[in-house]
Amino acid sequence: MRIETNLRLAKRNRRIAHFLFFFSMAVLIGGFIIANTQLASANKDNNLSAVMLFLPWLVLPIGFICTIISIRMTNLWIRQPRPEEAIRDGLKSISRKSVLYNYYHFPARHVLIAPQGAFAMVTRFQEGKFRVEGDKWTTPSGMFGVFMRLFRRDGIGNPTEDALKAAAYVQTLLDKKTPGIEVQPLIIFVDPRANVEIVNPTVPVLYANENQKPNLRDYLRDLAQKQQIEKPAAPQQGKKKGGDKNKTAEKVGGLDTESIADAFEDTTLEAR
Repeated sequence: MRIETNLRLAKRNRRIAHFLFFFSMAVLIGGFIIANTQLASANKDNNLSAVMLFLPWLVLPIGFICTIISIRMTNLWIRQPRPEEAIRDGLKSISRKSVLYNYYHFPARHVLIAPQGAFAMVTRFQEGKFRVEGDKWTTPSGMFGVFMRLFRRDGIGNPTEDALKAAAYVQTLLDKKTPGIEVQPLIIFVDPRANVEIVNPTVPVLYANENQKPNLRDYLRDLAQKQQIEKPAAPQQGKKKGGDKNKTAEKVGGLDTESIADAFEDTTLEAR
């Protein structure tokens, strides 16, 4: 399997996440120290009184906003396991003709082009228990859990809606070059500590970890077997050379991933 990752974007966002973390901590600690250090001198100097009253209202909101943004950036770009690595590990032993693209398009952060089809994958890094029925997602927890999710900025949101949007976006890209290829949405949980109760989901919900069920690798294998059963037998037209026979067998096995990948890369360059 070939893997294409937008490393420049990933490295840049990781640097931003680190910078925001230290910057927000510096602002909060510095504002606290300055306000308390100069508070005593403010009683002696009336000119400082207004400054001391205004300073906390300026510094604390800036520090709080930077902290929230840095937490979100850390969750998306630093937190382990990394989505691109978890998906890569989950796709081990699948067809070598497959191509995985990471971080070239948003909202489609991960796009897989395989003999089984084209897939737009959205990931969730969250751990804990979740439930999906159709397209409705719930997170069983008390008030404390709700508060912690708000503070940590790790609410699960609606993965189904995000996956459908990602698939629709990739569909518009492929239709420009290779119309007729249906892009399928997938929801992938990358943290092995995630536990999802799945009831008739609108979009397939899978684990990246091969030791959990249902997982990405088994889903693609089952899909390939189903496609082989449903595929009509190719007509026999006499003997052919070995090279032509192998080439025909590859095409019967699924999509022409090379041509689709080339088309996707062309539209990616145009979009950038």
